[in-house]
Amino acid sequence: MTEAFETACFGIITYVGTARSCFINAVQSAKKGDFKEAEEQIRQGDEAFTEGHHIHADLLAQDASGELKETGLILMHAEDQLMSAETFRVMAEEMIEIYKKITP
Repeated sequence: MTEAFETACFGIITYVGTARSCFINAVQSAKKGDFKEAEEQIRQGDEAFTEGHHIHADLLAQDASGELKETGLILMHAEDQLMSAETFRVMAEEMIEIYKKITP
């Protein structure tokens, strides 16, 4: 496993982990009625997620062109974290909307 491959995988994990934390924080802010902060957390999470997604897209492009000769558990973990963060975002948006409806 090359250092560049490991760095890419850990980059995905780091960025999407940050995104997931932002999405969770967004829900917590909405729960407190701070919808402006919730929106900001979603925005920050989207930025971090996009960075992780770009790294993943680069790996996919390398794979499609035959340049990527590596795979393994670390890439599977990175992709799992990517999908998990995306799910957290969808759920956060839904929960924020619910909190908006029930907050006086």
